[in-house]
Amino acid sequence: MPDVLVEVRGAWLGSQKSRFLDAIHAAIVDALQTPKGDKVLRLTEHKAEQFAVPQSAGDKYTHIELTMFVGRSLAAKRALYKAIVRNLEPFGVAPNDVKIILIEVPLENVGIRGGNAACDLDLGYKVQV
Repeated sequence: MPDVLVEVRGAWLGSQKSRFLDAIHAAIVDALQTPKGDKVLRLTEHKAEQFAVPQSAGDKYTHIELTMFVGRSLAAKRALYKAIVRNLEPFGVAPNDVKIILIEVPLENVGIRGGNAACDLDLGYKVQV
């Protein structure tokens, strides 16, 4: 499962924080075919003066970084981008106010489940989608 960092300006999410992260997680599960219960998502709300964004961006500009294993196809990545944007629209986030950055790492560069290299484990899902 990708590790996800979501950054927004201000506290506009209010009590919707969990639902917002769930919407992003649902897009990841759908597009990348990862397990529903395997998730790491972090949300950071910055003060406006501490988060410079493009001049054309709206108040709900959302910056998302996903660190994930190498291996997803271009089609899966495109599906992921579209699914995230679609899932954030109900929160009033304009499609042009979403920036998604994928950081891909080899399986041997991630230690999980007791300090094992991810390449030595059965992850329980396919990375090559």
